[in-house]
Amino acid sequence: MLWSYISHLRACRQKQHEREQRLADLDQRYYEPFTADDKHILSLPISAIVVGVNSAKLFTRDVLFAYGKAARLAHLQTNCLTEVMLSSAEGWADAVAQQPSSTARPLAGVPVSLKDMIALQGWDACIGYSAHVGKPFKAHSAIVRLLLDAGAVPFVKTNVPTTLLSFESSNDVFGTTENPHKKGFSPGGSSGGEGALLALGGSRIGVGTDVAGSVRAPAHYSGVYTIRSSMYRFPRTGNATCMPGQEAIPATHSPMARTLEDLETFWRAVMEMRPWEYDHSVIEMPWRDVKLPTDRPLRWGVMWDDGIVAPSPACSRALKMVTDALKGAGHEIVTLQSPSPYEGLQLASQILLAEGGKTAGGPLRTGERNSAGIATGFIALGLPQWARRIFAWYIRYIRRDPIYAGLIEGWREKTVQEYYALIAKREEYRAQWFKVWRGMDISKASGEGVDFILTVPNALPAVPHGGLRHGWKACCYTFLFSLLDYPCGVMPITKVEGVLDSLPEGFRPRNLIEKKNYKMYNSEGMDGLPVGVQVIGQRLNEEHVMEAMKLIEELMRREGRKYAGLALF
Repeated sequence: MLWSYISHLRACRQKQHEREQRLADLDQRYYEPFTADDKHILSLPISAIVVGVNSAKLFTRDVLFAYGKAARLAHLQTNCLTEVMLSSAEGWADAVAQQPSSTARPLAGVPVSLKDMIALQGWDACIGYSAHVGKPFKAHSAIVRLLLDAGAVPFVKTNVPTTLLSFESSNDVFGTTENPHKKGFSPGGSSGGEGALLALGGSRIGVGTDVAGSVRAPAHYSGVYTIRSSMYRFPRTGNATCMPGQEAIPATHSPMARTLEDLETFWRAVMEMRPWEYDHSVIEMPWRDVKLPTDRPLRWGVMWDDGIVAPSPACSRALKMVTDALKGAGHEIVTLQSPSPYEGLQLASQILLAEGGKTAGGPLRTGERNSAGIATGFIALGLPQWARRIFAWYIRYIRRDPIYAGLIEGWREKTVQEYYALIAKREEYRAQWFKVWRGMDISKASGEGVDFILTVPNALPAVPHGGLRHGWKACCYTFLFSLLDYPCGVMPITKVEGVLDSLPEGFRPRNLIEKKNYKMYNSEGMDGLPVGVQVIGQRLNEEHVMEAMKLIEELMRREGRKYAGLALF
């Protein structure tokens, strides 16, 4: 055990020194103030960068230098970077410049940031585990090969929480990433480094992953855009993971972006590259040009409350802003009639860590800090069955909280037979949700179903560092739709207003989970943090979700309420 602890400390020091050395060794140009050309490049949508590079009006090195400068400054402010790959990126940028302009390059010259788990040949993907330091990958993953062939330039990797199972982004190897809007708060997780970098303009487009909200929470906490893809739509093979073989709750790779326009451009570009020819797991489904119906109002089912943790005043206000804008444009807003979200959380939480957390926890060395967002969960998974039963009995009958007790009772390692039974229940549950949509799908003109679902991405805005030791049980707003494998978009709508978003007098939490979450809610302390909404569509309908997000953004723009991100300069 002592040797394990010494090895842990040594690996952390080694990796941090390596990162600082790579930053120190950068070309001096990365340290110079922004020029007028830099500012122009950073203001361009990625579609304009592609046009400029393909027409030789922009030089790939100039684009890379501008984003390298911005990424370095974002890192100084938030500690968002893990691997600084600018030395390799310069070679990739030069390779793009040397290709004939006739080459099909839908992402020519576009710098792309990557969550730490994305594998590149010759680079680590340690995902916060010190045991994985100094073990570079021997080959590019499918998404990296596709990006390079598309002319993109991977240039940095971004921070994550240990085990990737938290809405924070902190580990012993790289440290804690700050929220780009306010220090002391989380940027989200597990793709939190991406969220921070994008919000500060250190990148315009990045790739994250999501198993329970890992691109959606950072989009909500940091004020950026994402669409969590359905399984088998976006390339994922060949990357690092904390739980290889976990397929029951789909862990999907998904893009994140600073703007909705860039998000759509990137989705289209990746699909244009025929990702099914790079990754056996991707289904052959090109990007489809879809139009939302204009001959009838769209029907939006709103999940106002998951029954576990009520949305905070700030998050409820953002959701109400969107529903009011839609209603004002003639669309129909209904309260969603659906199967119990709590039942979904029970199923999802039991299925994801059915093996007792041994896979994700296996690489942890002696003394290595697990993320606050899951550390208490791992402790609970290790309780003897008798202790768990007594604890659940106490919560249910003494504390009068059947919600929390129901989660505790199922939070244990499962046998294979029990696991199979959970998968069967998952399918029954999915079938019940299938009926929610069938009354009215995109092609029909009448019925009692819904076209889209709207809800909050989380009950709270960004939480203080370490706060998720109280809040890991409160991820139903995102985890539920991972269980269902629905495409989910998150977009920023507004920001917390300290006085306006304060808790009403007499507020009383309904259960212990809600109580512990609301210990973190302080609207005045959270003033200025971004708040988003979540738009959910039917499985494999990412294009429809994109159109719904565009509709919402246009309505907010017409009302003069379009979200304004952080200024670049």
